[in-house]
Amino acid sequence: MGSTAMDSKKDEKKTSRKRRSLRIHMPDLSSFAMPFLEGDAEHVNKDGVLKGEPSCRSASPTKTFFSRGPFSRPSSPMSAPARSRNSPGSPKSIFPYSPNNDSPPKCSRRRSFTGMFRSSSKESTNPSTSPVSIKLFSRARKAVEQSESDIYMRFMKLHKCYDIVPTSSKLVVFDTTLQVKKAFFALVANGVRAAPLWETKKQSFVGMLTITDFINILHRYYKSPMVQIYELEEHKIETWRELYLQETFKPLVNISPDASIFDAVYSLIKNKIHRLPVIDPVSGNALYILTHKRILKFLQLFVCEMPKPAFMKQTLEELSIGTYSNIAFIHPDTPIIKALSIFVERRVSALPVVDESGKVVDIYSKFDVINLAAEKTYNNLDISVTQALMHRSQYFEGVMKCNRLEILETIVDRIVKAEVHRLVVVDENGSIVGIVSLSDILQALVLNPAGMTKKDSEAETE
Repeated sequence: MGSTAMDSKKDEKKTSRKRRSLRIHMPDLSSFAMPFLEGDAEHVNKDGVLKGEPSCRSASPTKTFFSRGPFSRPSSPMSAPARSRNSPGSPKSIFPYSPNNDSPPKCSRRRSFTGMFRSSSKESTNPSTSPVSIKLFSRARKAVEQSESDIYMRFMKLHKCYDIVPTSSKLVVFDTTLQVKKAFFALVANGVRAAPLWETKKQSFVGMLTITDFINILHRYYKSPMVQIYELEEHKIETWRELYLQETFKPLVNISPDASIFDAVYSLIKNKIHRLPVIDPVSGNALYILTHKRILKFLQLFVCEMPKPAFMKQTLEELSIGTYSNIAFIHPDTPIIKALSIFVERRVSALPVVDESGKVVDIYSKFDVINLAAEKTYNNLDISVTQALMHRSQYFEGVMKCNRLEILETIVDRIVKAEVHRLVVVDENGSIVGIVSLSDILQALVLNPAGMTKKDSEAETE
């Protein structure tokens, strides 16, 4: 009997211990609220902790934020270093606890959420009415919102262009003595859209050959189907550059692998270019060609590990993202030469194809023009856009669309998964309203939080 009573007492003690261990405590946010007590010095001790409260700062290191993936370069001297939770600039050091972060920091003594804002004054004992608690809470919430709004911008500044270069990729380089016709055929054969140009005399890269050059040649020298385009057939790249650069000379815009991805985004949007070669300043070798699509895809890999800014839940209309006036478009029966003229004059990268009722039925992009070189049909540019689009070399899923009431998060996911350069904004009837491009999205995600508006970038370029 005695042993039974002792066993029952032991069971009761174990049960009580389990109950105590299962108590749920709210996360301790005092370590986050401490930096906002500068104006309330009377409630803070010299260690920056509320009087009468234990310190709750966690110094335990966390895992490296930049994990290896398809975009990373392992064992690279220029790769992003491992960062701890408390290291400055680390995206995970924004606040100690969140649904996307690690477990809350361990404290010497657990406290309730209301006890976090407890004042040392004897008169103000109710935390809900305490002016100190209200002030701290508003400051903490405001700081969280501010730190989240520029999280993507700080992510770009923390990573270098070298981090985005794949371990294996194809890079085609043309010598300026190569014939223009053979160069465009080589672009088609290798499945690339642009190539750096190497000048042997200068022993350096002097520019880029892109599909835009092919369009400019066709637009300038095409006469009729009966007249051969001699300049395309016989000219060398250096000859074309001498003729073309007499009117508009632009030095090669490139970037170092040690530069931040933020600098790459700024350079792409500021100079209104779609391709940015990464050139090693020491060896002079071209390593890779950065694009808007590559940068946004790189960012999308780590979005799930970062806090989501509030503007990601706002609509395109609220954020004013995209172009909604003076939209360039064509019709199914528009001749190819007319579409090329619009490409050159309006400096756009794609033209939505709109039928008689105003609905978007297709899209004709600059990349589709390269099919003329692939099929050697560039001598007849009087055919319609519909006839030209029948010979697409790649599978076409259809025009990727969106509307102005969709949130930015949905837009980013759609454009990344579809691997397209733009979305056509339509209304409820399917009629064209505007265009949202990759540059518009990167402007909203990275440059706007940094205080660099689109108007500022355009003014600086001019």
